[in-house]
Amino acid sequence: MSVVSRTPPPCRIRAEKFRYGVGPNLAERVGFDAVSRSSVFGVKERVVGSSSLSWGAENGARALGFGASGCKRLGHFIVAASPPTEDAIIATEPLTIEDLVDYLASGCKPREAWRIGTEHEKFGFEIDTLRPMKYGQIADLLNSLAERFDWDKIMEGDNIIGLQQGKQSISLEPGGQFELSGAPLETLHQTCAEVNSHLYQVKAVAEELGIGFLGIGFQPKWGLKDIPIMPKGRYEIMRNYMPKVGSLGLDMMFRTCTVQVNLDFSSESDMIRKFRAGLALQPIATALFANSPFTEGKPNGYLSMRSHIWKDTDKNRTGMLPFVFDDSFGFEQYVDYALDVPMYFIYRKKKYIDCTGMSFRDFLVGKLPSIPGELPTLNDWENHLTTIFPEVRLKRYLEMRGADGGPWRRLCALPAFWVGLLYDDVALQNVLDMTSDWTEEEREMLRNKVPITGLKTPFRDGLLRHVAEDVVNLAKCGLERRGYKETGFLREVAEVVRTGVTPAEKLLDLYHGKWVGNVDPVYEELLY
Repeated sequence: MSVVSRTPPPCRIRAEKFRYGVGPNLAERVGFDAVSRSSVFGVKERVVGSSSLSWGAENGARALGFGASGCKRLGHFIVAASPPTEDAIIATEPLTIEDLVDYLASGCKPREAWRIGTEHEKFGFEIDTLRPMKYGQIADLLNSLAERFDWDKIMEGDNIIGLQQGKQSISLEPGGQFELSGAPLETLHQTCAEVNSHLYQVKAVAEELGIGFLGIGFQPKWGLKDIPIMPKGRYEIMRNYMPKVGSLGLDMMFRTCTVQVNLDFSSESDMIRKFRAGLALQPIATALFANSPFTEGKPNGYLSMRSHIWKDTDKNRTGMLPFVFDDSFGFEQYVDYALDVPMYFIYRKKKYIDCTGMSFRDFLVGKLPSIPGELPTLNDWENHLTTIFPEVRLKRYLEMRGADGGPWRRLCALPAFWVGLLYDDVALQNVLDMTSDWTEEEREMLRNKVPITGLKTPFRDGLLRHVAEDVVNLAKCGLERRGYKETGFLREVAEVVRTGVTPAEKLLDLYHGKWVGNVDPVYEELLY
């Protein structure tokens, strides 16, 4: 049975002249995204959109239609590296802060157009040696997937760095972690089918190459020196910058894997409600999916080492964002925050330009030291938003970012958990009521302690496990009211709260018992 919802206030609507010159093919490239045809032909609108978003940190700009044109090669479409070439949109007037706010608000869409986008990363390894797969092996894998399953290749210079097929894409993280950014889909059945199809394709090709894939949140065996570096320009800039702003940034880049879900909102008010609920409950998701207890072959003292690493990666762009709970919070306040996050790079003439530590506010007025006098485009703004890494991230949708990577069943459970909570009005309101009196200090305490103690973290007069039981039940009821028979996807997390034992604790039990202090069997235990 569907619940009758309170209709949230619509996004404010404003129209003015669109201040950018566009290439002749932009209308055809806009496709399904939130830039409307009226935007292309002369009007920029801040409206409730009617279509879904493209998922994936590096693919948003390309999906917007701001990307480069491609060329046919060997029967496959070759897509330029993301971010795409900068000549698709040319700034003729300076962007304003209101333009940046409008960009975020363009993600608003009516409930019937809400979709689910799942992203997951996994570690590839040589089956014979357990060593991380090298770029040459990754290139062979990507080329074979393209040829056998009709994916389009994404190139950076002469290097293949990803694949695209319709609204889904495959990309590489800095250490070769293999990521699927799924298409925006309507139901969890479709989402899980997409994951299964992807894993089937990858496994079919990888086995022929002697490659396996591991579903875990942190590299369990190998040190930083053992991890290959992917030939992507943006990662070189980040690799040089990370040690200047935190002690664990390189570990984040090269040795972590996550699963996340991207969800829509209907209005600024709806965005705020979901953002607050997501932030408050993110430590519970971290506990339920904790799956990274090993570092270089030994227990590391954490249930989610991946989550802990984010605490000392770069405090300017990570964390629990307490300002989201301020009465004044909205799109404009997030833009103010994002403008103060130091930049990483811009993309010009098919190259990345190092802008680390520089200010996007200066860029807005043509005072970026790396390219003085040049003004940003919405491409630049979209790319800048992808370099911000809080526990919940706002782009033109909301990203839930607190979970460790894991085996395939948990890849389906993570979107089920958040869809049940955030796409059902009753569940969402119950979450907001439950967490309304949680203080900033309590939320931060959970963020800090959960990576170590998981569901056993003390909270008020009980344990976090007791709160998690209620939250998982809310998610189950929310899924039931959706009417798609999706509650089965919650079985994995329901078992975790029933027993109080996280996935990481199960791995530690195996390590100290059946595995006799050897971490190598994890590669078979969590093999896709």
